[in-house]
Parts: sequence; C-alpha cells; structure tokens
Amino acid sequence: MPRQFNMHALCRFTALTALCFATHTIAASEELSQSIQAHYDDRLQAVFEDFHAHPELSLAEFRTAKKLAGALRKHGFTVTENVGGTGIVAILENGQGPLVMMRADMDGLPIKEKSGLNYASEDSQLDPVTGNTFPVMHACGHDVHITSLIGTAKQMSDRRQDWSGTLMLIGQPAEERVLGARAMVEDDLWERFGKPDYAMAFHVSSALPSGVVNVIEGSPFAGADTVDIYVHGIGAHGASPHAGKDPIVLGSQIVIALQTLVSRELPPRQPGVVTVGAFHSGTKHNIISDSAHLQLTVRNTSAPTRDLLLSGISRIAENLGRAAGLPEDKLPDVIYSAESTPPTINNAVMARRLRTLWRATMGEDRVMALGAEGMGAEDFPFFTTDPEIPSVYFSVGGTDRDYLTAAAEGSGPAVPSHHSPIFSIQPEPAITVGIQATVLALLDLMAQPE
Repeated sequence: MPRQFNMHALCRFTALTALCFATHTIAASEELSQSIQAHYDDRLQAVFEDFHAHPELSLAEFRTAKKLAGALRKHGFTVTENVGGTGIVAILENGQGPLVMMRADMDGLPIKEKSGLNYASEDSQLDPVTGNTFPVMHACGHDVHITSLIGTAKQMSDRRQDWSGTLMLIGQPAEERVLGARAMVEDDLWERFGKPDYAMAFHVSSALPSGVVNVIEGSPFAGADTVDIYVHGIGAHGASPHAGKDPIVLGSQIVIALQTLVSRELPPRQPGVVTVGAFHSGTKHNIISDSAHLQLTVRNTSAPTRDLLLSGISRIAENLGRAAGLPEDKLPDVIYSAESTPPTINNAVMARRLRTLWRATMGEDRVMALGAEGMGAEDFPFFTTDPEIPSVYFSVGGTDRDYLTAAAEGSGPAVPSHHSPIFSIQPEPAITVGIQATVLALLDLMAQPE
C-alpha cells in the first residue's frame, strides 16, 4: 500500500525550511554588506576617486590596467596582463567546480568633464586610433565597474571556504569602441585560461535609483553595427546640374528610404534602429560634388533583425544609385566596420536563478526587471556567443531616488545621461551593491557540493 503523506505536516515543514533558508541567507547577505562597506570606507573610495580622476581612452588604458592588475594580485589572484592589448585576466583557483567569469570594462571617453566633482578628471590623452589628443572622462561609469571588481576579488578571496571552482576576473579594454572583448578572445583567451561555464557583467545606470539591481531575461543591450555609405556622383557646376550626377540628392534619397526598413519591413513588435548620424558632401555653394559620405549606426536585438537591416541598407543604396542613372562601377559602396557587436542576450534560466537569489538575499524591493528603453550596445557578447556561454548582464542603480523623482516630476533638474560631460553617479551605493550582487551570484554559482 502506498505511503500516505500528511500534507499539513509537509506544508509546515516546507514553510519552516523556507523561513530558515530566508533567515540564513538574509543574515549572510547582511554580513557580506557590512564587510563590503568596511572595505569601501577603508580603501575602495580612494581607489574609485583615483580611477575617476585619471581615465584613459580605448586601447590606451595603460595606467588603469596596471593599477587594476596590482590590486587583484594583492588579493591572491594570478594575473596576466596585456591580453588582447591592455586586457587583464585574473585567476583564483579554489578546488573542483565550475569556471566562472566576471568582466569589468576599463576605458573612458574623449569628453571634457564638467561635473564639478572635487575629483573630476583634468587629464588629456593621445588617442591611438585618431592620433589626436583629447580631454578624457569616465562618463559611462567604467570606474565603478573596475572598482567593484577589486571589491569582488577581496570578498571572494576572503570567503574561499564558501565556494569551490575557479574564478576568472577580466579587466576589458576598449568597450566604448566595441573592440576589446573580441581582441581578448582573438588573443586565445579561452585556450590560455579555459572556457567559462558561466559569465557575468554589470553596468551602473544613472537612470536607476541607487541600491537596486535590475536583471531581465531578454536583451539588456542591443547589437550595433557601424556602416559607411560612399555615394559616387559626377561633379558639375551648380548652374548646370544636368551635366552631372548629384550625390547630395542621391544621398538624401538614401537617407529617407532607409527609414522604411524599420517602418515598413521590420515587424512592428520587433525593435530596430537605423540612424544616419553624419552626412558629408561638397565644398562650395555653386559646385555639385562628385561624392558624399553617410555614416550610420544600426541597432538590433536579434540576428534575423540584423540581417534584414544590413541587407536592406545595401539593397536600397545600390538600387537608388541605379535609379539615379549611375553606371554599375559608380554605384554606392556600403562598408561594414569592424566596430560592431551582436546583441547581449541573457540566459533566461540563469537570469531567473539570480533574480530569485537576489530577491531572497537583498530584498524584493531592491531587485527589478525593467527592459531597456533605448538601443545602447555592448561588446560583452563576443565573450559569450561563439562558443555560447550561459551569461547574465545586469544593471546597478547609480542615482539618488529623490533626485530621480524630482526630475520625473519636473521639480528638479534632469538626470545627466551617460556620455554627458556632467554625468555623475553616487559611487558608494553603486560600488557596494555591485560587489554585493556579484559576490552573492558567484557564491551561488560556485556553491560547494553538499
């Protein structure tokens, strides 16, 4: 005869177990939070302010990488420098278990800082790509990311009794040019250090209130392609347009026609963006130029959307050239830049797992699941798509809640966006919550077997 279970007793046992688990995990999270805060007060605040005051451009993160490498070594990691340029790979082996990667990007932007902070950047740097010298600013929060990586290194090193496996911390160059992740992978990253079983990254967000973590199951960041269209014409006098082929008119027709890719070819519920950010042609009022140059950014959240948009751009440009009567050897040239990246797509199972964990340990009200409104892009997918690695990219709030509320209600100033010269976030809650969420996730993914 099958055993009969007392469902009331089972329910009482289950509820008690859940309560004990919640009490234990919350207590552990509170102890972790206190340890992180002590480290921030003692060391990390000064580290952050130094990173912020001395940003470096993409592919030239020499001081930043050296400082980051030194800090990770102090916490017991074996550090390899100059991976894919200025990239850092730090490894901490701690017995049998999964290999888990946490990445932080290092580069700043060519912007003159006007934040008014007492540790604002006054640095300038030679850009290795353009050969020009620019003022430099951490206008996107990468200083938060690398400071948090150091804090994560300390906590994981101090808690080796609580996890098992291998932790890989990555300091990545050139995210702003979407070049660094691919360069590190092409420098035999996985062959040299092992392919991770899981990968993570986070980004501080000025649009989210301080103290919260945001994680979604879809695409937190879009894919992006940089596209150039070179329109060829036949030069002529402005008074005799019939004697030439005007590339400005043709270029203008291309700009307008490109907008139909999203409005008429992409399914209405499928996101995509085609933006012409620059249009250059001509030298004088009465001269019809013989060339025009269009510069585009193209955004998507799936491979099929990307294919539709990119193939459509070529089709429209070339066939409008034919419609304008250009010979085949003068049709517009469409060039796809290496500055491109696939969309960031979170592993749904892993995202749900971490969201449940964070809500149980950090509190329901501190964990959000808000989709992005814009189509910002990241090069993190170069680490996770080929080969595919289960990954989660989450966000951490960086702006005071009252400030956000006042801005939304119109009673206070607008919140400066990322890449603004007045961009600033609250470093303390952003860094400490970034560390807390990362460490909790790592301890869960690398939990010692029962």
